Amino acid sequence: MIQLPRLHPALPNVFPDPTSALAEPNGLLAFGGDLSVERLVAAYSQGVFPWFNDDEPILWWSPDPRCIFRTDQLHVSRSLRRQLRRDGWTVTFDRAFGAVMRACAAPRADQPGTWIGEDMIRAYNDLHARGFAHSVEVWSEEGLVGGLYGVAIGRLFCGESMFSIRTGGSKAALVGLCDLLQAWEFPLLDAQVTNDHLLRMGAIEIPRASFIRQARHLSALPGRPGSWANASR
Repeated sequence: MIQLPRLHPALPNVFPDPTSALAEPNGLLAFGGDLSVERLVAAYSQGVFPWFNDDEPILWWSPDPRCIFRTDQLHVSRSLRRQLRRDGWTVTFDRAFGAVMRACAAPRADQPGTWIGEDMIRAYNDLHARGFAHSVEVWSEEGLVGGLYGVAIGRLFCGESMFSIRTGGSKAALVGLCDLLQAWEFPLLDAQVTNDHLLRMGAIEIPRASFIRQARHLSALPGRPGSWANASR
C-alpha cells in the first residue's frame, strides 16, 4: 500500500522533500492541502505542482526527470516560421486569461476528459489576480486561435497547459512566450512532463535535483510582478 504524506491545512509553505516522491507513478509526492495562492506559490518555488482529476484529492507532483525549455533554444521549424509570417497572427499577454484557461480545459478528440476542473480554474484565476499566473493569447481576425497559461515566480516560468483552435496556434503561443522570457532574462520554461510534441519544439529533460536547485534560485530573483498585458513581443 502506498503511504503518501498529507499536507497540513495550516502550513501552506511546507512540502515534503521532492526527492522523496514516488518513482511509480513518477513524481507523486503528497496529497491534500488546498489551492490557495500561498500554497501554490510555495509549491512552484520548490519544483512541485498540483495535478489531479475531479474525483481525486489534490495531488502534488515533482517528476524525475523534469521537462524544460531553455528559452534561448526553442526549435522553430522552417515550416512554422513560414506559417507565422503567412498567417500574421497577433500574440498578446494577459488579455484573456479566463478564456485561455477555459479553452485549455475543453475536451479534446484524443482526451475527452480534463484535469482542469472548476477548483483549478478558480485557483489560477486567483493567482492571475495576484500577478502570478499569466496567459499568452494568439489572435487572428476571427478571434483566439491558440494560447497557453502558466505561473511566474521571480524569473521562473512554469507552463501549465496550451491549446490550439487552428493548427500551429499553441506553437505560436510558445514562440511568443519564449521570446518574451528570453528578453526578460527568464532562462528556462518548466514544461513539467515530457511528450513528443514538446521534444520536437526543443524541450529537454534534466534531473529533478538540478531542476529544483534552479527553481529555488530563479524564484528568489526579481521578476515581473503584476499584469503582463502591456508586454510586447
